[in-house]
Amino acid sequence: MTKIVFLDRSTIGPSVTVTKPGFDHQWIEYDRTAPERVIERLKGADIAVSNKVPIRRDAIEALPDLKMICIPATGYDAFDTAACKERGIVVSNVRGYAVNTVPEHTFALILALRRSLVGFRQDVIDGEWQKAAQFCFFNHPIRDLAGSTLGIFGEGVLGQEVAKLGQAFGMRTLFAAHKGVEGLGPLYTPFDQVIEEADVLTMHAPLMPGTANMISDREFGMMTRKPLIINASRGGLVDEAALVRALDAGQISGIGFDVLTSEPPQPDNPLLAILDRPNVIVTPHTAWASDEAMQTLWDQVVTHLENFHRGEPSNRVV
Repeated sequence: MTKIVFLDRSTIGPSVTVTKPGFDHQWIEYDRTAPERVIERLKGADIAVSNKVPIRRDAIEALPDLKMICIPATGYDAFDTAACKERGIVVSNVRGYAVNTVPEHTFALILALRRSLVGFRQDVIDGEWQKAAQFCFFNHPIRDLAGSTLGIFGEGVLGQEVAKLGQAFGMRTLFAAHKGVEGLGPLYTPFDQVIEEADVLTMHAPLMPGTANMISDREFGMMTRKPLIINASRGGLVDEAALVRALDAGQISGIGFDVLTSEPPQPDNPLLAILDRPNVIVTPHTAWASDEAMQTLWDQVVTHLENFHRGEPSNRVV
């Protein structure tokens, strides 16, 4: 009988119907798993299901029965894919499930910041509207999206969907060329040009050595349009300390982040010190997590498990 162990059930929302594969199996799940308990909990398992619990080389070498790792997410940097390849372990991820939820969350951040919704909401709570001598007041900037420029870092399915929403709002959309790379073709606008011309910059790229801290002090110094900076992709694409410095210096007009370099954030994360500002919104890595998207994600997981059991593994990254 195939033994399947799900290491972090709590990373999938309670609204999701966690169906099981149709083949004969033993299913064991844990809400959370500390890294030091991975080997213990996966002992004898044929298949590991893990969203964010790392499975590194030491674990892979200590688990001779392990044949597959199924990741209920697109990113797989928590897993030692080289060690899996050496052992012949199949690694499958899910893709395309967030095609609506992440772009919608991205624009929720953009619209809230562009129209200063957080600041005005707080003003009403604080009684500022009630004290006003007229029907409205102008404590915060309000800008339309129509006619503005949206710079997008990442030209995959999520970046493409964000571009469609931007165009629906009447925005000019630019896909940034990869930093330091030329000759990518007509889809792309040079990296520095996007930095200089955009009113909103939004991240939809994977975190890799070439993209880590790709927006830092140099780039902030070039931002003549004082753009909003949005990240609903991966923590680490933007240098967070430089981001706060840029906000303090007036080089950017606002921050909308759903991801941070360490999650949950460490007490010394510089963004935690500015959360009370009206032009700062940080959400707890929930852009991907609409009810519809999470159910689609889980349905893909079950499909991958069944395909692997049938000898036809799908969405292989290894």
